Amino acid sequence: MIPKTMTGATLPGNSSVEMKEFEIPKPGHGQVLIQTKATTICGSDIRCIYREHVGKGPEGYIPGTVAGHEPCGVIVEEGEGLRRFKKGDRVIVYHISGCGVCNDCRRGYYISCKSKYRQAYGWQRNGGMAPYILAEEKDLIALPDELTYKDGAQVACGFGTVYEGIEKIGICGNDAVLVTGLGPVGLAALMLAKAMGANKLIGIEMNDYRINLAKKLGLADYVFKPGEDALEKIMEVTGENGVERAIDASANDAGRQLAIRATRDRGKIVFIGEGGTCTFNPSPDIIHGQKTIYGSWVTSLWKMEELVERLVRWNIHPEDLITDEFPLEKAGEAYELMAGGQCGKVAVVFGDQNEK
Repeated sequence: MIPKTMTGATLPGNSSVEMKEFEIPKPGHGQVLIQTKATTICGSDIRCIYREHVGKGPEGYIPGTVAGHEPCGVIVEEGEGLRRFKKGDRVIVYHISGCGVCNDCRRGYYISCKSKYRQAYGWQRNGGMAPYILAEEKDLIALPDELTYKDGAQVACGFGTVYEGIEKIGICGNDAVLVTGLGPVGLAALMLAKAMGANKLIGIEMNDYRINLAKKLGLADYVFKPGEDALEKIMEVTGENGVERAIDASANDAGRQLAIRATRDRGKIVFIGEGGTCTFNPSPDIIHGQKTIYGSWVTSLWKMEELVERLVRWNIHPEDLITDEFPLEKAGEAYELMAGGQCGKVAVVFGDQNEK
């Protein structure tokens, strides 16, 4: 029996969480009501909403909106006109609901939709930090039985973002790969690069907790701290050649410079860390080495669906990066921990994870 009201977590913007009561909505045409099973916290939640509301336009949080743009759950009620999904289906929610008819949406990149109808779950429409989510059928991706709800929550943004970036630069068994910044996104990059067969994985990180986590999970062959000798160490373990592929998840000027300069001639670099700056010298850093830098922002619906299929094929589980779990009533502790950085991925979980 679906109740009439629920408690949801909102973010006032002063490094706190405020719990509010909401009516549980009825799904309309082309919509479903999802019972939330797991929602993970993204770095953008901390950077743009939790500490203060810094975003504008599509990046702007509407105060009082249920937070959480990385949700996963099961459909418990159907609206009219559904074409694929039904009650009982396990689903991931692509975290942007685009207009569906612009060029970007037709390509599956709801993230790039510039229409006035674009809304992000957890930003402009209620998200996953509540027991139920109203979602559009077109925003859903099927969650296979082989993956857990916590796996699915991670796919919703973090792993999808990394997969898109990796697909741009391409990674295979020929490649040594550098990842600068080993927060949850950087750790996901190591996990996916390893699954794709990269023959040498190198991480750069200053946070001891995350360095130890990367080592504990066996995701990197080498992890170095940033500093004057970081480039020298990378060159040493790559036979003075540098890496074939580099992924910046640090959003840090020095980290991005290192990613560029540690990449060998004709190599490829992708920036997926949000914000910050990058200072480099075009001729010696890029032009003479004929290197390519890609920018990558989240992913498309079809790429996310492809990623889910490959996670099953590779037998890897994004939930392995979750170090801490909290019930909804302790969402404040969850956000505080994530903001402090002494953790991997943080999840808010709902009920029995094994039942539909």
